[in-house]
Amino acid sequence: MLRTILRALGALLLAGVIASPAALAGKGETKLHWYGQAAWKIETPSGGVILIDPWLTVPTNPDKNSIAELGRVDYILVTHGHRDHVGDALEIAKKTGAVLVAPYGLQINMVSVLGYPKEQATAATGGNVGGTIDLPKAGAKVMIVNAIHGSELTAPQLPTPAPGQPAALASGNPVGYVIEIKGGPTIYHTGDTAAYEDMKLIPMYHHIDVMLACIGGHFTMDPNGAALAVQMVKPSHVIPMHFATFPLLAGTPEQFRAALAKHKLEGKLIVMKPGEDHAF
Repeated sequence: MLRTILRALGALLLAGVIASPAALAGKGETKLHWYGQAAWKIETPSGGVILIDPWLTVPTNPDKNSIAELGRVDYILVTHGHRDHVGDALEIAKKTGAVLVAPYGLQINMVSVLGYPKEQATAATGGNVGGTIDLPKAGAKVMIVNAIHGSELTAPQLPTPAPGQPAALASGNPVGYVIEIKGGPTIYHTGDTAAYEDMKLIPMYHHIDVMLACIGGHFTMDPNGAALAVQMVKPSHVIPMHFATFPLLAGTPEQFRAALAKHKLEGKLIVMKPGEDHAF
C-alpha cells in the first residue's frame, strides 16, 4: 500500500499538480487602487508597489491621508508633465525612495527643475516610446507606448516667469504604459490620449488583461473615443478614469457603457470609485 501511495504522489509531482513553493509564489493577487483622476497604485504578487501618475491629493480621493499612509513604493511611473499627473511624485519619492520611470525628457526636467532625487531617476528607467524597462523590485516590466497629448511643466510647478517669457516648459513625449506583471495581469494605462489607429498594434505585442482608459473628454478622448480605443486594444477588462475631477471632464461611466454597447463590448466594463480597490 505504501509503495502504491508513493508511486501516485510521484505521478502527481511529474504532472505538475503539486506545485513547488517557487511556483506558488508567483500566483498571488494583483491589487489595483484608484485614487482618482489618473492616479493608481498597483501591488504585485511579489510584494512590489508601483504608483502611476501619483496625484494622491486629487480632490476626489476620499482618503486625505494617502501620502502619509504610504509604505513601500518601488517605482513611480509618470505619463507626461502636466501637474495632475506629476502630482505628488516629488514628495512621495523623498518619503519612499521610489525610482522614477518617465519619458526621458520629462525625467530630466523632473530632476533639474522640480528636484526629484537624481539617484532615483537615472537613464536605466528613463525611456521613450517602443522601449521596455525592467522593474525587478516589483516583479514586472513596462513597455512605453504612444499617447496623443501634450507634456509641459507649468505653474505652479515652475516659478512665475518674467513678463514676455514662456510659462510652459516642454518635457518629453506623452506616453502610456503596458505593465506586464509576473504571475499577474498585463495592465495598459493609456495616459492622457485620443484614440489613435496605432492602438491596434498593442495587442500584437501583449494581450491586455486590464485597460485603464481616460474618458473625460475635452483634454482627452471622451466615452465614444474610449470605446473605439477598447475595440482596437481588445482588453479583457476596461476601467474608466480621468473623469469628473473638474467640470470640463464631463464624460461619465454611464456614457462609456452606452458607447461600449454599440460595439458589443459592455461586458468588459468595470466601474470603480476613487478610494476603491480591485484585485485580479
